[in-house]
Amino acid sequence: MSIFEALMLLCFGLSWPISIAKTLRTKRVEGKSPLFMAVILVGYLSGILHKLIYSRDWIIFLYLFNFTVISIDLRLYYKYRPRPEKPALPS
Repeated sequence: MSIFEALMLLCFGLSWPISIAKTLRTKRVEGKSPLFMAVILVGYLSGILHKLIYSRDWIIFLYLFNFTVISIDLRLYYKYRPRPEKPALPS
């Protein structure tokens, strides 16, 4: 266990609930990138797997928390993403 790893995960972990709260409040997702969130999810999944295979300690809960909140934020992106307007039918 590294105190620096824990601190990094805590710092990153604090930003995602703020992002989720803003999305829920405004129902807008402009400026968010689903690709970026997916890449971050892969990174946290790698951290979880590393902890499970090589280094079991309590830090895995920080990885799981971060993975969970980013998953929620990504889900909200797809719920509130702008959709193209359907063309009006000719009358």
